[in-house]
Amino acid sequence: MSETGPVEHYKVVVNHEEQYSIWSASRPNPAGWTDEGTSGTRQACLDRIEEVWVDMRPLSIRDRGGR
Repeated sequence: MSETGPVEHYKVVVNHEEQYSIWSASRPNPAGWTDEGTSGTRQACLDRIEEVWVDMRPLSIRDRGGR
């Protein structure tokens, strides 16, 4: 029987360019990033990002029409 450590909880964070990432729920957000509202397992957070982040271009590029 193998022992596993405590399950780490994550949260989804987003920056002003609408880029997403996961971050440890036990740590303060990195500068410039805010909570998106989703938290849970690493996989749950990655699934949420896959669902909502359909255009990976930064907002500033999308606003210019991709040029």
